[in-house]
Amino acid sequence: MLVTRRLEFDAGHRIPDHQSQCRHLHGHRYALEVTLSGETIQKTGAPANGMVMDFSEVKALAKRHLVDLWDHAFLVYAGDAPVVEFLATLPGHKTVILDCVPTVENMAEKAFLILDATYRDVYENHLRLERVRLYETPNCWADAVRAED
Repeated sequence: MLVTRRLEFDAGHRIPDHQSQCRHLHGHRYALEVTLSGETIQKTGAPANGMVMDFSEVKALAKRHLVDLWDHAFLVYAGDAPVVEFLATLPGHKTVILDCVPTVENMAEKAFLILDATYRDVYENHLRLERVRLYETPNCWADAVRAED
């Protein structure tokens, strides 16, 4: 069984080597979809009985480990020295320095790595993260998916 929970957040970024508008500082309303696989829990009295994982728990974990960190932050590549230095001059600015250029592809992959370590098989129903889909715009997104075992 597959289940998916969608969350949204706002963040700024720039693609320093881009040849068009994306090289400028700008922001997006990102949408994050977290897809988990697992067996439906069949355990009388269990809070998640009949579920793969309670959607409120899927949301809480994604918020705690990713969304709350990236929401209303500027996501900047560590190698983008002029922007890193500029953001450091803004007192209390919420900046997330990444080891990769913050394209939607790289961000989806980074989100998958962060969240893969987060979702655990608590009910022994073979729960695991299968996909992170990150929308940069309503029409553009990237999927980071679990590699074939």
